Amino acid sequence: MIEITPYDPPQDPIVVLHEDSDIVVVDKPSGLLSVPGRGAHLADCMLTRIQAAFPTVLLVHRLDRDTSGVMVFALTPHAQRHLSKQFEDRKTKKTYLARVWGQLAEKTGTVDLPLIVDWPKRPRQMVDHDNGKPAVTDWRVLKVNENETRVRLTPKTGRSHQLRVHMLALGHVILGDPLYAEGDAKDFDRLMLHSEELRINHPESGKGMSFRAKAPF
Repeated sequence: MIEITPYDPPQDPIVVLHEDSDIVVVDKPSGLLSVPGRGAHLADCMLTRIQAAFPTVLLVHRLDRDTSGVMVFALTPHAQRHLSKQFEDRKTKKTYLARVWGQLAEKTGTVDLPLIVDWPKRPRQMVDHDNGKPAVTDWRVLKVNENETRVRLTPKTGRSHQLRVHMLALGHVILGDPLYAEGDAKDFDRLMLHSEELRINHPESGKGMSFRAKAPF
């Protein structure tokens, strides 16, 4: 098992993007767990912070500790079931922004590589064509600089660390990644991955809704 950097979550106030009687949508900061980890030192997380203001809050999905951006939570069991099924059935649409190492030669592309946990190095994941679960990511270049590329990532599946491992597999690791980046690519103050937009159908009205949070990098 690989040691991750010490847990020192940011203490900024919660940024609420939307709230109604069924859901609450927030902009999760980088460095904060979505749910509690093992042990009292990992108890502080997005879920418990929201519980202070919304006691009935229920988890629907997660973002990695070091990923920032849009997260939706349910406020009723019905909303939780409805939203969870949307994620499970791939009815939601998620887009992310990332800064990756090096220059991508193409302007757009798709990574279709199955993933599985790299057990001796957990929580790392790895590509495994024999035993991995299907994982697909579309990517589009937004801007190219001398040593990095800004990309928009649209995952078609929701595997753990999917975007991080898929970019690594392309040879363009996400900057600041404490698990997968090395050398100069790792030397950043945070993981440069942000959940920019989430589209869902409201669990009560069925209306399509889109929530956005601007990337802080």
